[in-house]
Amino acid sequence: MAPDDDAVHEEADPFLPDCHTESQASSKTSPTPLPVGQLAALCTVRLVDPIVFTQLFPYVNDFINDLNLTDDPSHIGFYSGLVESSFAVSQLCSIYLWAKLSDVAGRKPVILTGTVGTAIATLAFGLSNSLAGILFARGLGGLFSGNIAVIHSMLGEITDSSNQARAIPFYTLMWPIGSVVGLVTFALVEYDHLTTQTIYCSPLIGGTFAHAASKYPRLLGYAIFEKYPYFFPCLVSAIIAFVGVLLGFVFLRETVPSKHERNNAKCTSRKPSLGNEPPIPEHRPMSLKEVLACPAISALVSSGFSLSFVYTSFDVVFVLFCYSEVHSGGLAFSDSKIGLSLAIAGCISSTLQLFFMPYLLRTFDCAEMYVFSMSIWPFVYFCLPFLNLIARWGSAEDGNVDARVVAILWVGIAITLGLSKIGSLAYSQVQKFREHAPTPGALSQSNGIVQFAMCFARSFAPFLVSSLFALSIDNRLLWGYFWVVVMISISSIGSIDARRILLHSKKQPREEWQMTRRHL
Repeated sequence: MAPDDDAVHEEADPFLPDCHTESQASSKTSPTPLPVGQLAALCTVRLVDPIVFTQLFPYVNDFINDLNLTDDPSHIGFYSGLVESSFAVSQLCSIYLWAKLSDVAGRKPVILTGTVGTAIATLAFGLSNSLAGILFARGLGGLFSGNIAVIHSMLGEITDSSNQARAIPFYTLMWPIGSVVGLVTFALVEYDHLTTQTIYCSPLIGGTFAHAASKYPRLLGYAIFEKYPYFFPCLVSAIIAFVGVLLGFVFLRETVPSKHERNNAKCTSRKPSLGNEPPIPEHRPMSLKEVLACPAISALVSSGFSLSFVYTSFDVVFVLFCYSEVHSGGLAFSDSKIGLSLAIAGCISSTLQLFFMPYLLRTFDCAEMYVFSMSIWPFVYFCLPFLNLIARWGSAEDGNVDARVVAILWVGIAITLGLSKIGSLAYSQVQKFREHAPTPGALSQSNGIVQFAMCFARSFAPFLVSSLFALSIDNRLLWGYFWVVVMISISSIGSIDARRILLHSKKQPREEWQMTRRHL
């Protein structure tokens, strides 16, 4: 009996698959139909994280102010920042633990448990009436939201190389959609010499449903909403989470390899063995040291960290750049213009993900696309000072800007944001090729390590880049553009580091790991 071709191909899959090879293979055979039910359930569960993370942004300052923690309004920003960061820090601490647990207990129970816990923690946040209660609820929500790496793993297990090009763009859209639902336009961070204040505008869930009893007395004038004015937006977010749990319970099927192995072993054990079947691959979980010993995994961890840092930094510094005065190196945009800029960015991102990304994933080598996307980031930061120069060139003494200069400025903004969204396509490419672990039993662990590195960068990048921006402006370092030089340097280092992935894109990670393991 000849070994099954599919099994052999699965064992020979490289960590970073060659998309040219995949496209040629898929052209010979029809693509695998998408598991629509499972994909829809997984996307709904994925939608929960950004909604829960952003829905409190519009009202968190008012929430803190209502607690009467301080008489100085400038100190409110400190407490609100503490509340906002507690979620990210808790999520960071639990990502790897959830990932490792899912390799033993299964993907589905971990995903559903985490989503239910996130919903309960969100409800507890709306019912809190003290700072300790708020911090506990947000921290608890972050701990349960650490199952995000497990969701990524399941996406890779319910799809294959023939249909991932269709599934991944829809999946990666869930974060921007969830952010729009939680906070429809932007979060503006205004730096002051003494404090950092956070101002949020144009909310959807948070701003629309906060103080629901006073806004909609006929529909929501109940005592609980009057006593807890911020409970209703939390309730709406929790309902979305419970919908995801229901869809997951009905449609999601267990995909952890070890469970399939046990089921298959029970069926095949009753049949006589002919002695020439291929050996069943080992699915035991690996230690952290063993996973990191795989060169492909270590390359992806460092490159994912760089990607998350430069992407998150740009999101923060672009708003600061737009808000700052022209003479300080910014654009002096109003709130509405900043919102329009980010709306343009959202349209560009959606267009790229829906209409271009499926073709790109089917046509080009994934590792080369990833390196190309990472190489875009230095040019993104390089464009920002030129936008300020255009604004300076067209600014009159009365502060007005010539209409032709305004048009040129908006073209430049569109080009800069377009480049940033091309750079952010690296996230989709990471999602495609990080599903291949050194061994099947280490799939979720590998995902957890990569996600941990990316979340760690996201946790401190906003503070670092905003402080660097303020330092450059206040001290006129390099005419206020010192932050640009630093970010270009960091982005260049990240793009160079990304090239390490090319070294492993054609190699088999299991063979690499076995060779490296001998030296452990």
